[in-house]
Amino acid sequence: MSSSAQVDAFLNGQASKQPELAEVFAELRSFYERKLWHELTMKLEEAVALPAFQQGDLLIQLYHNFLVDFEHRISPLKLGHLAVAVSSRYTDRAAAVAFMEQVVEKIAEQRQHGHEEPVLYLRMHVALLHVHEGRSAQAREMVRDGKGALDAMASPDPSVSAAYYYVCSQYHKAKQEFAEFYRHGMLYLAFVSSESLPEATRRDLAADLALAALLGEDLYNFAELIAHPIVKTLENTEFAWLLAILAAFNDGDLHAYDALCEKHAAALNAQPALVANERRLREKITITCLLQIVFKLPADHREIALEDIALETKLSVDGVEYLLMKALSVRLIEGVVDQVAGVVNVTWIQPRVLLKPQISELSDRLEGWIEKVKDVGTSLQEEIPELATMA
Repeated sequence: MSSSAQVDAFLNGQASKQPELAEVFAELRSFYERKLWHELTMKLEEAVALPAFQQGDLLIQLYHNFLVDFEHRISPLKLGHLAVAVSSRYTDRAAAVAFMEQVVEKIAEQRQHGHEEPVLYLRMHVALLHVHEGRSAQAREMVRDGKGALDAMASPDPSVSAAYYYVCSQYHKAKQEFAEFYRHGMLYLAFVSSESLPEATRRDLAADLALAALLGEDLYNFAELIAHPIVKTLENTEFAWLLAILAAFNDGDLHAYDALCEKHAAALNAQPALVANERRLREKITITCLLQIVFKLPADHREIALEDIALETKLSVDGVEYLLMKALSVRLIEGVVDQVAGVVNVTWIQPRVLLKPQISELSDRLEGWIEKVKDVGTSLQEEIPELATMA
């Protein structure tokens, strides 16, 4: 039997078994017979997204009995996307890895223009399966190689960048490296629309990122996550309290934080990582409180009494000195502490992502600065004639 006859027999057979998909299989056959490879690829992408194709081994059969006949004629990257979808239907992860590696070999052998992208895309999904299987050494090596491959690409497709950053985030999540998970997770969201993700995936990712933002050792800016649409999926869920906690940390509001800890004690205690890092969380929100104190002051008047900081942060003066040393050591601020005078003069503060209320406050300050400049200009204009007379 010729390949065309085998394809026809497969599509007709599937249409008979699943009448609800008969129209889909008819369109696939029509595009195949007319050799409209681009249109056929587009239809395949639509088909694999249908719920009916996400059950059983239909996608696997579709690949081996249909797609394999013309895979060399379609875009290598599209083939990579389809191959990953097919691999998700293997119940055995080792079989899924073997399948994707086989497709990688085919794409590499064909060496079509841009074949490096689908090769990297597929290898990152293989690395992801290694992460899920706990094979961290293999995953780490593939991620390291993936970074070099990604950096060598002038303008990689967003799906390729997303695949790399997603597997990086999952690797660091498995290692409980909160800061690195957060950074790579946010980079992943820069290359994929959160709306394209299933609702459960969005919710779980938002919760994981929120927890990582709180627990990450050197993360003190929460506005980027708060402003991202993905966190809205936490509203009216069992993780809604995370939104309030994030807002308190971003504002450096110790009073709100203490009230939230009391109100949501059960939810907080259900998170072992938060319980284990309770002291670190307290230190972090105290530091963000200090940053908020500095941020609210004009750039030309940031000499602050240690006692004023102690009052806001609920610390002793000695505790404030330690807090300042910590903030200075991680370069959140720059300045000089005068222990004799009991003041700190802050000369620089690390730039932060601002939310709308903070931007509005900054706008007000800018208007005030413009007025000052106008006053200085007017004063100079008045003095210039007098200076000319004196000369």
